[in-house]
Amino acid sequence: VQLQASGGGLVQAGGSLRLSCAASGRTFSSAIMAWFRQAPGKERDFVAAINWSTGSTYYAESVKGRFTISRDNSKNTVYLQMNSLKLEDTAVYYCAAALRTTAWETTDRFYDYWGQGTQVTVSS
Repeated sequence: VQLQASGGGLVQAGGSLRLSCAASGRTFSSAIMAWFRQAPGKERDFVAAINWSTGSTYYAESVKGRFTISRDNSKNTVYLQMNSLKLEDTAVYYCAAALRTTAWETTDRFYDYWGQGTQVTVSS
């Protein structure tokens, strides 16, 4: 399985970006797809997750109400729509896939595959 993340960039505070994560190599019948992020000098943190088969979602408190995770099964792609961006959202964003669980896992050790990361920088 290969995950290709894209869509990062530089945006002003209050602005929006949409990240994409295209999966290839296999089709998913069930999986948890998630976004994590890592700011400089900090650990990688959970952002949001979606159940690939049901479409149900789960968010970190810090992004709830501002970020929306979604998927397009026909394109094998997961999206992260980020609105009302804040300076503290600046980080490298990674998409990940967990194939052995359907629970809302927020620690990265449960995820089997990772994308390469895409930089999101929010400026004042």
